Amino acid sequence: MTHQALEEQLLELRLSTFRNALREQRENPKYHDLSFEDRLSMLVEAETLQRRENRIKRNIRVAKFPMQAAIEDVDFAPGRGMERRRILELGQSEWIASRQNLLVLGPTGSGKTYLASALGVAAARNGYTVRYHRIARLLHSLTLARQDGTLMNFLRSLAKTKLLIIDDWMRDAITIQNAQDLLEVLDDRFGHAATLISSQIPVADWHLRIPDPTLADAILDRIVHTAHRVQLEGESQRKLRAKRSMPNT
Repeated sequence: MTHQALEEQLLELRLSTFRNALREQRENPKYHDLSFEDRLSMLVEAETLQRRENRIKRNIRVAKFPMQAAIEDVDFAPGRGMERRRILELGQSEWIASRQNLLVLGPTGSGKTYLASALGVAAARNGYTVRYHRIARLLHSLTLARQDGTLMNFLRSLAKTKLLIIDDWMRDAITIQNAQDLLEVLDDRFGHAATLISSQIPVADWHLRIPDPTLADAILDRIVHTAHRVQLEGESQRKLRAKRSMPNT
């Protein structure tokens, strides 16, 4: 088989990185003294690493994070309520592997969305599928899916996601139908996948914001009692950034 025919077959098999690495081995003399097994191992490793990187990029793209965020860029300044070691441990995603939940709580502007996104990116890099939704848009999507007959498909898609991030939880009033939809989503995930809830509303007030007490009990039972919690504190990060950007007078 000619070199060209081999490369064409590798492309047909979608082994483009393998093909490029093989071409590099053929053209670079430093590889010529290596054993067949060593060269083959290097080719397979190159293809594996590239596929892993592609999968990470795809997971991050599909998640639809609202911003670029990374654990290593989190501000651990004193007074913010974040212990560096604990946040780094959460960034290892073991709580996701254990199908547990995480509550990120704090006042407006305290950095909840950034931290949630950073933990989501870390999860994607650790091989987990992630979806980010603000609760208002999630509820709107559930309503539209019910109307056009795709609700079950949407629910299955959410259930398969290893980490679901719901931001702005209980910020606005919800209807009984909204509560029923949330219960469907959370019931599918309970014990099967991890959910990250971000909210400026204290947990003690969530029950009163759900219009039906029975639904409220069921929803909170599935997300609160065994969840990890991160309580952010301090001055609004947006206000601090605005102050830093103001010219000195």
